[in-house]
Amino acid sequence: MRILLLFLLTFTNFCFAQKNSVLHIDSIPKAGILLDKNWKWHAGDNPDFAKADFEDSKWEGIDPTKDIYDLPQIRKSSVGWFRIRFYLDSSLLNKPLTFQVNQSIASEIYLNGILLKKYGNVSSKKDEIRGFLPQDFPISTLFKSQEQVISVRFSVQPNLPYFNYIYPYLVFQLRLNTIEGAAKLQVDSFSNSHMRGFNTGMFLLLGLVHIIFYLNFRRQRAYLFFAIALFSIGIGYMISPLLLTENSITVRAYVAVIAYPLMFSFYGFFLYLAVWEMVFRRKNIMFWFLLSFTIIGPFVNVFFYKSGYLFLTSTMLLCSLETARIAFIACQTNRKVSVILFGQIVYFISFTLFLLMLLNLIPNPTLTSYWIVPNSWTLRDLMHWFSLVTIPFTLSWYFSKEFAFASKDLEKKLVEVLQLSSEKQQILATQNETLEKQIEARTAELKASQAQLIQSEKLASLGELTAGIAHEIQNPLNFVNNFSEVSVELANELQEALRQRGIEANSEEGELVSDLIQNQEKIHHHGKRASSIVKGMLEHSRASTGVKELTDINALADEYLRLSYHGLRAKDSSFNADFKTNFDENLPKIEVIPQDFGRVLLNLINNAFYATKGVKNPLVEIKTERLENGVTISLKDNGSGMSETTKAKIFQPFFTTKPTGEGTGLGLSLAYDIVTKGHGGTLEAESEEGFGTTFIIKLPIS
Repeated sequence: MRILLLFLLTFTNFCFAQKNSVLHIDSIPKAGILLDKNWKWHAGDNPDFAKADFEDSKWEGIDPTKDIYDLPQIRKSSVGWFRIRFYLDSSLLNKPLTFQVNQSIASEIYLNGILLKKYGNVSSKKDEIRGFLPQDFPISTLFKSQEQVISVRFSVQPNLPYFNYIYPYLVFQLRLNTIEGAAKLQVDSFSNSHMRGFNTGMFLLLGLVHIIFYLNFRRQRAYLFFAIALFSIGIGYMISPLLLTENSITVRAYVAVIAYPLMFSFYGFFLYLAVWEMVFRRKNIMFWFLLSFTIIGPFVNVFFYKSGYLFLTSTMLLCSLETARIAFIACQTNRKVSVILFGQIVYFISFTLFLLMLLNLIPNPTLTSYWIVPNSWTLRDLMHWFSLVTIPFTLSWYFSKEFAFASKDLEKKLVEVLQLSSEKQQILATQNETLEKQIEARTAELKASQAQLIQSEKLASLGELTAGIAHEIQNPLNFVNNFSEVSVELANELQEALRQRGIEANSEEGELVSDLIQNQEKIHHHGKRASSIVKGMLEHSRASTGVKELTDINALADEYLRLSYHGLRAKDSSFNADFKTNFDENLPKIEVIPQDFGRVLLNLINNAFYATKGVKNPLVEIKTERLENGVTISLKDNGSGMSETTKAKIFQPFFTTKPTGEGTGLGLSLAYDIVTKGHGGTLEAESEEGFGTTFIIKLPIS
């Protein structure tokens, strides 16, 4: 009997406990029923947790509608479960009802063991978890029995910049509602979207206007700072609707990281900078303090979940107080600044009230539906809107007054200019007379200079004529010298032949041959003297002046090519080589020092002819070509070429590949300095052993 009594007592207590732990729903109000009580939770994963008859009496009680950082236990395990059991009144059966979910996790919702909805991706692997925000989207259902069990399998997406502000990260919020109530809740949640659009358009338009002001008045940087502030809050408002409409927790988290600093700390600091630029311009300790707060604010906002946003709003309030202080100081000398001070006071009061209501420190009543505010606005919304628009409007009014003042001041100055114009005309008349006298004196000086210039041109022309004549004489004179030398050799051979035939030297034939030899030797001797004289004339006419002149590079290269060839032929009668030119007919004249650049060409051409010794069919080619910003001169031979080691040293002073006594090793070094240092060009060599060498000169067109 005692055992039976004990059993009945235990069963009664169990039933009582079960009944007390189950939520009974008799009716559904207009706003629906938020299921925030009687929830239980358990860490880990087990498919049996979804079943309606699973025994969860030992699970821990929890309120999943709290903020994600108020429930640290759910973030420790990769997968967890929520469960709730409730009873519906019979009047609610077989009627269309809805579930509305708002969450910051990934979830799988089971109703009586059957999967009802899946939001995001629940996984035991952290990198596969994807949170999802349903935004109270209704899930229709029809209940056929009174007892209902909801099981929720969930995961919290890690490594996201969660932080608490106007839209906190609630873990899991389930609302049971009618279809009509769910529709109204959806409409109310988006009723302020038109005000966000209005604010976005207003701020961006004002920002564009002040950017245009700055582009026309670069000295007034206040326009620039004010425009940056307006663009900052305009962009923040433009992307903030994603916080209400975006389903991805990842996107929402990063949008909040960007939007809130733009709308608060950056906006407040650049408004402060605009006023600072107009009336203060002294970088005191407060300036650097606010700058530091603005820079580190976004980082504090991310890393301090509970209080990070207070850092952003504190930065905005501190900037407002400092702006009000410097505006108050400026009012002592410029009363127009009082409008800025007024705007700062209104802003500070309205934003402070907004923060107090946000922190639930003072009541936040809903406003009556008047035309001036949206239906669902609260006093907090109105204070927030006042705080945002007051300063832009007051600053815009101040700028317009400044612009009007500048226009009036300009009109006054224009009148003064007109009054002074007659006096300036008299002064100009006097100055014109003085200038005419100075012009007459300068004209006389110019005529004298022109006469000197004409004389210099005549002398230069005479030098060019002398050089031309000497160059023309040089070629036939080389032939005279060569043939006289050959004639001496032939006469000597004739004399030797006569001797072999027995004809004596004192005979008539022998004396004629001796006279012929003497005449040819005198011709050769005096030909050499004439060559020396012509060479001196050429060198004198080409004496370097160090002055750059517009020069025809084609003509200069052709002249020195022929001069080099005939000079080598005069020194060595056995020398023979072919040469050709490939000149660009459209090559412009460029500024060079003709004598110096001629020495460069002569040196390179001599080296090219020297490199072809011993080569079958020796050939030297000169090519010119116009580039986009200069000209190039290429000197190519088909000689033996150079090794990479030799090519790396050829422009070094005293380096030569010629035998001892035939080269000093200074020619290419001097040519390199003349081209690079004297003319701002480049001199490069391309060579391959057995395939010849090409020297490339590039000169800029000034």
